Amino acid sequence: MELIVARHRDDLVKARRGGEVALVPTMGALHEGHRSLIRQARARADQVVVSIFVNPLQFGPNEDFSRYPRTFDADLDVCRAEGVDVVFHPDAEVMYAPDRQVSVSAGHMGTVVEGACRPGHFDGVLTVVLKLFNLVQPDLAVFGQKDAQQLALIRRMVADLDLPIEILGAPTVREPDGLALSSRNRYLSDDDRQVALALSRALRAGAAELTPAGVRAAARAVLDAAGPRLEIDYLALVDPATFADVDETYEGTAVLAVAAKVGTTRLIDNVTVTLSPAS
Repeated sequence: MELIVARHRDDLVKARRGGEVALVPTMGALHEGHRSLIRQARARADQVVVSIFVNPLQFGPNEDFSRYPRTFDADLDVCRAEGVDVVFHPDAEVMYAPDRQVSVSAGHMGTVVEGACRPGHFDGVLTVVLKLFNLVQPDLAVFGQKDAQQLALIRRMVADLDLPIEILGAPTVREPDGLALSSRNRYLSDDDRQVALALSRALRAGAAELTPAGVRAAARAVLDAAGPRLEIDYLALVDPATFADVDETYEGTAVLAVAAKVGTTRLIDNVTVTLSPAS
């Protein structure tokens, strides 16, 4: 079946057919990580919709909205190759009326860790995701674990607002050298990329430890060794459901998350760790 490109709600309604619908929200510049999300959606649903929309609400005033990569023709090729049924590619005017007043608040959880560095970011994320849910009307949606706080907040929004949508998390896809795949990786020079590898090395070092103190210390040592070209925003060890910092008595699964700037490029990464302080 030929790939359908939808621009408006009416296009989505016409494109819908029977069976379960899966949505994969993206901002385009699709890479192997996005392909993994699409494949997970394809395995579960009768119809797969990929949205491609660079959402202005989630960018701060000094962030990279204007230069964020926009590669729509190449993205369509990826979607065709992965058997996507519908690509939803609206203009900003379709998504946001000029007199828009109502947005989603991410609450306290949206103000910590990544949210502390990017005020309002998660409000913008949840607003666009809720709008996409309302427009596409999916039965399930797939998001990457690389954006772990985003995934946790979307799950919380679905629970708090009683949305009839199943949220699936897909594992982070990495390049052979360990760097988490990101559309922003293309901004890195060869030298910057070598520095950026400290993020995944730090996460691996932390994940090898069992106590909260050990995890934090092992990861921090790797980041510090990378030198001043790696500008750390945060290294956080948090509860995966609330993103609150864990204390030294915490046992079980936690998320070790890091964000840093290399050159002009800001990168995030995380890994799940298992803590056993009593050991």
